[in-house]
This record gives sequence, structure tokens and C-alpha cells, in this order.
Amino acid sequence: MSPELNQLAELLPRPQTKQAVPDWDATEAALQAVLPTDYRNLIEAFGAGLIDDYFLLLEPGCSNDVYDLIKISGEREHANEALWKFEDKPVEMEPAANRLICWATTDNGEYLYWLVQDADVPDSRPILLNSESGEEWERYDMTVTRFLTLVLRGEIRSHVFWDRFPLPVHEFRPAQDM
Repeated sequence: MSPELNQLAELLPRPQTKQAVPDWDATEAALQAVLPTDYRNLIEAFGAGLIDDYFLLLEPGCSNDVYDLIKISGEREHANEALWKFEDKPVEMEPAANRLICWATTDNGEYLYWLVQDADVPDSRPILLNSESGEEWERYDMTVTRFLTLVLRGEIRSHVFWDRFPLPVHEFRPAQDM
């Protein structure tokens, strides 16, 4: 495991059951994008699941479709296209080739994305966090694993997230158990 994943695993209890490895080639073909290495390692260690009864970590091909990265990303792409006909896009979406891939959501309807740009480096993609209203955006220039670690430590306090997240004692419920 990477140092960042080790730090996260110190905060968040890992599931007892071994996680199935997603078909990364099929996933990347479906999304037309290479996924960041740290996300792949995170999913192979934890799988999809609910963090602190609020944060839904998505996994490609999850049997619980509420946690399916490919399904949710497709739905969000269509929803954002419709929304942006009436509201402003985040400034990062101005180049026409830029795309968003949703990797997490919350019980309150916030969405977390990678910003995918032409000729970008997957392991250094920014994270864009969108409020449930669709109007507020936050940007984080770090990996998914680092972001989750800092949020769970309380070192990042988003204005978008529910004020009771994270919980004082962290919990992870695998999607396959729900």
C-alpha cells in the first residue's frame, strides 16, 4: 500500500472480506479515461462503501448500483449538461474538451468529480466538489486518498459537506453488505 493509503487505513477500518478487483480495462474503456492509481488502490483495498454514514465511495461495476461509478458518472454527465443550459459551469469546464468523472457522492446529494482535461496526468487530476444545489463548487488539488485522509482528520473543512461529517469515530460499511 502507498503511504497515503496506509494513512487512510489508520483512520478508517478496512472491510474484513477481501475485495474483488474491478475490471479496470473495461472501466477505463467505458469512461474513455485512465483512472488515477491511488483510486484504483483504494478500491482494491476497500471497495465501494459508506463512510461515516454520509460519504458514498463509488466503485466501477458495483453490484449495489447506488455505488456504481460507471452508472453514477453517466447520470451526472447528463444531469450537468441539462443544468448548465440554465446555470454557469465551473470555470474549470470552460475548455470544451474538459470532462467530469464522478467518483463519490453523499447522502445529501453532493458530488465529487475528477476534472479530466486533454493530455492530463490521471494521478494529478484535481477534485471538484459540487453542492447539492449545483451552484457551489470547491476545488482540491490532491489525490482521492489524500483528500479523504485530510477530511477524516478534520484538516479539510468543506463548506459544502454536512457539518456533522466526519464522525468522531470513523466507520466504513461495504456496499456489498447493504
